Amino acid sequence: MVRVRRGEDRGHFDHGWLNTYHTFSFAGYHDRGQMGFRSLRVMNEDWIGAGRGFGAHPHENMEIVTYVLSGELEHRDSLGTGSTIRPGELQRMTAGTGIVHSEFNPSSTEPVHLYQIWMYPERAGLEPSYEQKAFSEEERRGRLRLVASPDGRDGSLSIRQDARLYLALMEGGEAIPHELEPGRYAWVQVLRGEVALGELRMSAGDGAAIAEEPTLAIRAEGPAEVLVFDLP
Repeated sequence: MVRVRRGEDRGHFDHGWLNTYHTFSFAGYHDRGQMGFRSLRVMNEDWIGAGRGFGAHPHENMEIVTYVLSGELEHRDSLGTGSTIRPGELQRMTAGTGIVHSEFNPSSTEPVHLYQIWMYPERAGLEPSYEQKAFSEEERRGRLRLVASPDGRDGSLSIRQDARLYLALMEGGEAIPHELEPGRYAWVQVLRGEVALGELRMSAGDGAAIAEEPTLAIRAEGPAEVLVFDLP
């Protein structure tokens, strides 16, 4: 079973400095039919204007993954972490018992385009922590590159949830399969370009929930980038 969530159907707010799309209910957008999928709770696509950002604010009991597509994002948090996230880099923040952080676009001219994903953790009350890693275009091209996993294998981020996250850069006509173990689910998010998921065509911003399908067949209709979640 494949259920597509079209990008144009997402919650959308344009605050001037922030243009944001919410796949699932978040902040001022509420849809009882879109409260997440499995351990996925938030899937936000954001464009943050030059010199703007989110001031210090708290989180708790969430695994938060941020992926920058273009521009740069400065991060500061109550753990003492200070970093800049650039295209091809992912940040994992375990909010756990509580963390305060801020996010800011340091450019004076260009917006930063990013996805921020929240996932429920394996349990509440984890110790807060932070991790950031870069994944080159070469290692993401033409294959599903593991970028987050429970055990951090293959150089991936370590996420406190039984989930595996993959990124792939694809050329037109290229196909990448992914096998799902019995009892596992998947979410496919199209970050750029157009892909076909079986007979379904999907464009940037579209997502799809997959259940009871042993194999995913992802084919690019042109240059594309996808993020795949393998979920319990």
